[in-house]
Amino acid sequence: MSLVNNPAKLSACRKTAEKLKVGLTSSAVLLILAILAVILGTVIAGGYKSLSWEFLTQPPTEGMTKGGIFPAIFGMVFSLIMMLIAVVPVGVATAVYLHEYARPGFFITKMIRGAVNNLAGVPSIVFGLFGLGFFIQFIGNGIDRSLGQSGLFGQPCILWASLTLALMNLPIIIVATEEALRAIPQEERAGALALGATKWQAIQHIVLPQAIPGILTGVVLVVSRGAGEVAPIMFTGAAYYLPYLPKLPTDQFMTLGYHIFVMTTQSPDIDATVPIAMGATLVLLALTISLNIIAIIIRSRTRSQLRKGR
Repeated sequence: MSLVNNPAKLSACRKTAEKLKVGLTSSAVLLILAILAVILGTVIAGGYKSLSWEFLTQPPTEGMTKGGIFPAIFGMVFSLIMMLIAVVPVGVATAVYLHEYARPGFFITKMIRGAVNNLAGVPSIVFGLFGLGFFIQFIGNGIDRSLGQSGLFGQPCILWASLTLALMNLPIIIVATEEALRAIPQEERAGALALGATKWQAIQHIVLPQAIPGILTGVVLVVSRGAGEVAPIMFTGAAYYLPYLPKLPTDQFMTLGYHIFVMTTQSPDIDATVPIAMGATLVLLALTISLNIIAIIIRSRTRSQLRKGR
């Protein structure tokens, strides 16, 4: 007798399949949590002894086997701020155009979506090489020639590194903003238009304010990814060691991710630098988690204020 003709057996099979799915899903979640716990435990156990006020506020000394990591923290925050200034307006504007204005089957729309999808799949090291060739060699040297100078913009610096990171993270902002725009009911746009607002006024005063929590979600992801990336900035701005802090966008900079990479792969005294590298890794994780928490709090408050305003 087939299962179709036996409802009791069919129901039992469905329950077994459902339990199997729940079990597999739970096992996957537990496996991920266990891996995360092992990584965090290893970093905390190896890095907490290095943490001190001097470690956070002093530059590295004696071939980076002693001292602190303050220039790397400063450079990372500086580059992330410049990256956000570059990527958020462009990403949000692109998403608004794609979702609110562009015709779905239009050639330009397909071309933009194809470009965004391809950018999302490009390895980060390729972005670094692109930044070296396009921003430094082409744009930077072009600006220097037009100014009659040399070595001002045509060299690795925090400006080109930030723009490279911005280009790499552009698909994240676009996708997150589009998802946020898609979640807003069409009736609200129609209501604004029915009251006499133009399309841009409806977007500016009705759509975008409600999409801010979703945009902030994209910002959280971008900050987390940008803080830990090393490959895109190796060729475009990050320095092995600098005895001063970057003051201008045309200065090179130290950053935590590259600092950790250098200490764990290039140091002649690896035994002396491993504790510092573990401490820097712990600080990097703490800063990334803190930035995420701040963004999540801002997003929650914004969402709460929007609900109260309705």
